[in-house]
Amino acid sequence: MAVLAAGAFVLFSGDGSADSARAAQTSPQVNAPVADPPRSTPTRASRGGTRSPEPSAKPSEAPAPKESVKPKPKVRKKAKKPAKKTYKVLKSGTCTASYYWEGQMTASGEHFNPNELTAAHKTLPMGSKVRVTNTNNGRSVIVRINDRGPYAGGRCLDLSKAAMQQVGGTGAGVIPVRYQVLARD
Repeated sequence: MAVLAAGAFVLFSGDGSADSARAAQTSPQVNAPVADPPRSTPTRASRGGTRSPEPSAKPSEAPAPKESVKPKPKVRKKAKKPAKKTYKVLKSGTCTASYYWEGQMTASGEHFNPNELTAAHKTLPMGSKVRVTNTNNGRSVIVRINDRGPYAGGRCLDLSKAAMQQVGGTGAGVIPVRYQVLARD
């Protein structure tokens, strides 16, 4: 535009020569920039935001683009699992085990609770801990000896109903087990 205006000024002022008139006519024409027509869908460049019609004169006055800032996830401290109790195996063996659920007094003097992990054994001391593993499925439970029995042939343990459910044997009633008498380490 400036070149055209200068060339036109030289032509009309009368001072210019024919050379300057020709130079003005042969100089490249500069067209004014045409504004983009509005689009119905946002383009990749616009990122879906609205564009201002003209850029601001001072870049520092331009509004900062809104960025979606994801909040930092809160770091949860993992709860420490209590250390597994370690036991030393004093004695082990295999036998069949049954279960009972009827409320009665136990040989230790406490009332039998079928929802506790307890068992009856003929000779083990009261309060002994025994790990009982169902050999059919590998599930195990640690029980406390609080009663005497069983008095049916071939059985060495009589588990509470809760203990039998833990090892998955309530459907069968009598299951083959591996037992380990434990001492606390």
